[in-house]
Amino acid sequence: QVHLVESGGGLVQPGGPLRLSCAASGFTFSRSGMIWYRQAPGKERELVAVVHVTGAPNYPDSVKARFTISRDNTKNTVNLQMSSLKPEDTAVYFCYAKAPLATTGYWGQGTQVTVSS
Repeated sequence: QVHLVESGGGLVQPGGPLRLSCAASGFTFSRSGMIWYRQAPGKERELVAVVHVTGAPNYPDSVKARFTISRDNTKNTVNLQMSSLKPEDTAVYFCYAKAPLATTGYWGQGTQVTVSS
């Protein structure tokens, strides 16, 4: 059974850092791309960061230079280090796993990040 469990969310002041983690089990982690998405109230789900099977990352311009994604294939975890957080980063952050040739993937339950003073 597949499990993706996010942790590390919470309340942080603008400009502060926060580190999210996603623990994976039940599938071949090392052969899956790992993705962080976020969804703010009233908005569509937005891709935040990708780490490919090769370990290569990709980011949208909205978070580039502020967010860093990393994976640990020995622990089946993917992390998202966020810095210089802004109120507009407030959202539920989701972990998503997908093998390169698969048509669908797996979702975690999400973790709330609130950036506010």
